[in-house]
Amino acid sequence: MQIVTFVKKRAIMDNFIVSARKYRPSTFKSVVGQETITSTLKNAIRNNQVAQAFLFCGPRGVGKTTCARIFAKALNCEHLTDDFEPCNECDSCKAFNNSASFNVFELDAASNNSVEGIRELVDQVRIPPQGAKYKVYIIDEVHMLSGAAFNAFLKTLEEPPAYAKFILATTEKHKILPTILSRCQVYDFKRINDNDIVRHLQFVAQQEGVTAEEDALRVVAAKADGALRDALSIFDQLVSFSGKNITYKETIQNLNVLDVDNYFQVMDIVLSEDVSGALLLLDDILAKGFDAQNFISGLATHIRNLLLAQNPGTVQLLQMSDAIKQKLQVQAQKADRMLLTRALELANQCDFNYKMSNNKRLSVELCMMQINANYVYMRHRARQSQER
Repeated sequence: MQIVTFVKKRAIMDNFIVSARKYRPSTFKSVVGQETITSTLKNAIRNNQVAQAFLFCGPRGVGKTTCARIFAKALNCEHLTDDFEPCNECDSCKAFNNSASFNVFELDAASNNSVEGIRELVDQVRIPPQGAKYKVYIIDEVHMLSGAAFNAFLKTLEEPPAYAKFILATTEKHKILPTILSRCQVYDFKRINDNDIVRHLQFVAQQEGVTAEEDALRVVAAKADGALRDALSIFDQLVSFSGKNITYKETIQNLNVLDVDNYFQVMDIVLSEDVSGALLLLDDILAKGFDAQNFISGLATHIRNLLLAQNPGTVQLLQMSDAIKQKLQVQAQKADRMLLTRALELANQCDFNYKMSNNKRLSVELCMMQINANYVYMRHRARQSQER
């Protein structure tokens, strides 16, 4: 009986698929945060104006390879939808989805960056597609190709057969030779904003039967820094830690993120002209194991948010929950704009010089004292002006 139970548990473990793969988009409309690019690609298919080569560039985890795969699948789809999406039902789409397509080839340039690898690809391009309109070559991390490999690839990229399409993907566009760039349609993928990431995480949580607080998901989005794949990986990590209920408190604990309430407390102390209280709070934060640079960087972000919260027109730039927005607006009304601007300048300078400092804690403490002293000085000048 124990053996049977163990086998069942092992089967469940073996069947687990990470969210980044399980919820990988299979159509253009399911791609998150890249509407301009997906619309352009669909229009190219609609108007029958598909270029010979494309270059997808941008940060990691924003959908470059995903869009390349969807585009490759759509080019050979036998029954495109009315919106020019791949149907995922024809033989070509099924073969692609099962990684059994003879007409779509994926090459990792990081591990195939030699001249020999490119020459094999060039020889393969000469063979017409089998039962499809196009042969599509997706070359990931193309910037990893050697200079000789780029030169060997150049002629084929310039004058390929009519049935051959190339989709190149890279995170480092500046490393691509200008001669390659000039022969491609270049698509710059943007970082995915926090609101789009949060909405997608809420969808994934709903599909998985997970209850997740919005503030917790916003911490995940901020930690992912615009990369949806990273956000989904962090989400899986939190599910492993918290089970089916993801809370804000457990999220900041698991990700070692400083609670935003600490920054509200720091600014309240500054506004009360209590420099010793600010230093004691900093000591308490460092004693809990948080990095001093992360603290000062987070403080700079908080001060920036306060500046935005002072103006009703810029409140919309704050990508956070309504509850925190309201707290920011309340605290922002207590602080002078000049104080916040100077405090932001001091915090940013401290963050910039942190790595070069021999006494890193002292540099952060000095920054805290300067912010406090600056506020005291401004208050003193204001009182003098009133007395006059």
